[in-house]
Amino acid sequence: MKTTDKYIETIGRRKTAGARVRITPASKMSYEINGKSVEAYFPTKELQAIATDSFKESKLTETKFKITAIVKGGGISGQADAVRHGIARALVDYDKELRGKLKKAGYLKRDPRAKERRKFGLKKARKSPQWSKR
Repeated sequence: MKTTDKYIETIGRRKTAGARVRITPASKMSYEINGKSVEAYFPTKELQAIATDSFKESKLTETKFKITAIVKGGGISGQADAVRHGIARALVDYDKELRGKLKKAGYLKRDPRAKERRKFGLKKARKSPQWSKR
């Protein structure tokens, strides 16, 4: 990150959820997702942990950031993963040395798995109607 830059903005995605994440140097660590705190937006401890995993993995404890995320689409679990992906990308832009650690943890990979569409003539995406001889 250059000294002239005010913030780093990246995009994280998972399933059909997308998160636009900004990290800004600040005096203390804070998270804001769609105008709410992490605890208010993600109700369970598990989802809160997923959203903040990138910082725990990078071990940037001495550096403080204000993280702002705008999340759209998908469900709450996909949104938490999208936030984690966006934060990981922003941290790599901030410090190139973190790339190996975050990549090994799997936080830089965009997880493309999504629900398959239902095809015409089938009951579900792949389930076909029962065959009958007569």
